[in-house]
Amino acid sequence: MTVKSRVRGWLYKAANALTLTATGVSLTDLRLGAFIAGGPTHSGQLVSVDTAMQLDTVWACTRLISDTIGAMPLKLYQRGADGKSVEARQHPLYRLLYSAPNADMTAMEFWSGMVGCLMCWGNAFAQVIRRADGTVIALNPLRPDRMTVTRNSATGVLTYTYIYQGQTLTLTEDQIFHVKGYCLDGMMGISPITAGRQQLGSAMAAEETAGRMFKNGLLSQTYIKSPDWLSEEEVPRAQEILSNYSGALNAGKTPLLEGGWSVESIGFNPEDMQLLQTRGFNVETICRWFGVAPVMIGRMEKSTAWGSGLEQMNLWFLTYTLMPWLVRIEQAIARRLLTAAEKDGYFAKHNVDALLRADSQARAQLEATQVSNGIKTRNEVREKEGLPPLPGGDLLTVQAQMIPLTDVGIAAVQPSLKPVAQPSSQPAAPSSAGAVGDPDNE
Repeated sequence: MTVKSRVRGWLYKAANALTLTATGVSLTDLRLGAFIAGGPTHSGQLVSVDTAMQLDTVWACTRLISDTIGAMPLKLYQRGADGKSVEARQHPLYRLLYSAPNADMTAMEFWSGMVGCLMCWGNAFAQVIRRADGTVIALNPLRPDRMTVTRNSATGVLTYTYIYQGQTLTLTEDQIFHVKGYCLDGMMGISPITAGRQQLGSAMAAEETAGRMFKNGLLSQTYIKSPDWLSEEEVPRAQEILSNYSGALNAGKTPLLEGGWSVESIGFNPEDMQLLQTRGFNVETICRWFGVAPVMIGRMEKSTAWGSGLEQMNLWFLTYTLMPWLVRIEQAIARRLLTAAEKDGYFAKHNVDALLRADSQARAQLEATQVSNGIKTRNEVREKEGLPPLPGGDLLTVQAQMIPLTDVGIAAVQPSLKPVAQPSSQPAAPSSAGAVGDPDNE
């Protein structure tokens, strides 16, 4: 029996006894390599979530999106009969979304981790813990790379199998909170790292090349030429001499050449290979996979993040990068965590005001306009600025001089209420004798 057949036989035996912890595949699935290592790359680099996170661009993009969404307050609202929405503080789900999804994590930690899983694996899972009456009391995060999702061909029901620390947990649809990233089949999201493995592999290869050049003391484009063949006794001596001038710690030392030895140039230097430009281009390429502007992660070569452009950059980041993820999370909450009777009256919403706040002068002008036009009350503006409410500040007010355009040029309409006549201070004149109506003359 050949080694190849032995390995194949071992894999098929293991498939009968084990369930792979990769997302949605088994040991006999041809997609196994793509889920474990991201699949083959032209650069020959092994691309996985762990190796990709070692690239500073991948780390910065995933951290930026996950921490920004995690820091946004996520609250549950109730639709009123008058069309106004109020915070549903009495609902059990309000505390889980806004404060603490479980006993071990804060809301920031939970949602940042969930979005981080979406960035890395394209999916985010959490186990839904319910009371006997169906009320959700906790959300426990689950790693996507240890989850297998299968669909029953007869009933169409999804089954979630989770393997962790040697334990297997089988969950039904009502026990799983699943947020999908961009997907084509509606069942599992696509991992940006798996889909972008070619560009990530090229970036990893460039980083490795730069690291090796520093390790070799930036002399990889040169070699030392011997005047003649070396004997077996001379080789160790030559290697010992060369080791004193190799490595980054010895960079800049001038070697002493004896016996006709010479230094020759070979290959290209870092400028000729455009290594620095390649690494800079890789930053922009990776940012495209995550939908992040390079300036947002510190790439300031062609743009700036200061001045008036900061507000517009935040608006762009919210509209084109964060909003799709926010909608996915909010709709997944409505689908998985609210009952059929609650979906019409309750909804979850992120507070994005922090990203839209401009400088103090522009914000003051906006708030003054909203108050003067009856859009917001003074107490609503004070609450937004972190100030306590004031008596009488809950009334909507408008400017009194504002009139319809059709009334321009018309004299002001007098009030319909007339002033009440005040009693005179002069004593009343005596009535004349024989006046009509005098009881004494009747």
